[in-house]
Amino acid sequence: MYIKRILLTIVLAGIVAAGIFSYYVYKTVFLPNTGFDNEIAFVLVSSDRSYQEVRQQLVPLLKNIESFDKVAQKKGYIANVKPGKYAIKKGMNNNDIVNSLRSKNIPIQISFNNQETLANLAGRIAEQIEADSISLLQKITDETFLVQNGFNTENGLNLFIPNTYEFYWNSSAETFRDRMLTEYNRFWNEQRLKKASQLGLSPHQVMNLAAIVQKETARVDERPRVAGVYLNRLRVGMLLQADPTVIFAIKKQTGDFDTVIKRVLFKDLEIDSPYNTYKYPGIPPGPIAMPDISSIEAVLNPEKHDYFYFVADVSNPGYHLFAKSLAQHNRNRQQYINWINKQGINR
Repeated sequence: MYIKRILLTIVLAGIVAAGIFSYYVYKTVFLPNTGFDNEIAFVLVSSDRSYQEVRQQLVPLLKNIESFDKVAQKKGYIANVKPGKYAIKKGMNNNDIVNSLRSKNIPIQISFNNQETLANLAGRIAEQIEADSISLLQKITDETFLVQNGFNTENGLNLFIPNTYEFYWNSSAETFRDRMLTEYNRFWNEQRLKKASQLGLSPHQVMNLAAIVQKETARVDERPRVAGVYLNRLRVGMLLQADPTVIFAIKKQTGDFDTVIKRVLFKDLEIDSPYNTYKYPGIPPGPIAMPDISSIEAVLNPEKHDYFYFVADVSNPGYHLFAKSLAQHNRNRQQYINWINKQGINR
């Protein structure tokens, strides 16, 4: 009887110990361990990652970081941290969190438009992915890459078609650049290439002209008409005489792309630059800004008309008055000159 009691005691003790251990395992592995109020939190793991970096981000997000350490060690995560952007959802347990960090890198949406220089573009992209602006600028201005793919230092901005693209946060500068080349080649499909050819223009010329169109009018519905004006001028051998190109020439010459110029003066028209379309014929050697798709499509699908001139319509902000003759244009131009003088805009 005594031996039976001892055996029973041992068995019961074993059951209790097993229960305690099971509860400990359950508590460590399967009980919710998040400590934030939002529905979701994100962890960014860099390419030169370490577990300590991840742990530091998790400390304010978890109730018990030590229990997470144990599960991470047990599942082999500590020695196999992967870069990327990961989601931690409210109510997750340690097991779920490790699984998310180990295999669920989240794609992100990056976007860009209206950048005037490659340096500005590099800064914009660096705000959205891991790669820094210096490495991005080095890759997208690499002369060997540009030349091999039909670009140069003047028209390199044309490589980047403004849109929203899906990337992983930990994408490298080279990954970004190469993806943009793929998107550029996809954009310039057979149909668009045919339209450009029918206009007697190369894709680069289309985009360089589209940049002027975009700077001339912010109204998307007016861009095909403005494009038609410039194509008419090219057809008859007129100078483009586009004020935005002169403004760009000034900025490029001074190196100050943040300067604001609201009024082009007669002296500005004498600046010696291939971007000064009052002085040099044809389309400039590069884009004066990053044209968006609506501007590119406006050049490829211009409105057919007999207009050769246009000037801002002060009675209809954002739009322009168009003219077929210089005499008509000068009459239209006077209302703009009167308005700008009244505003006191001297530069």
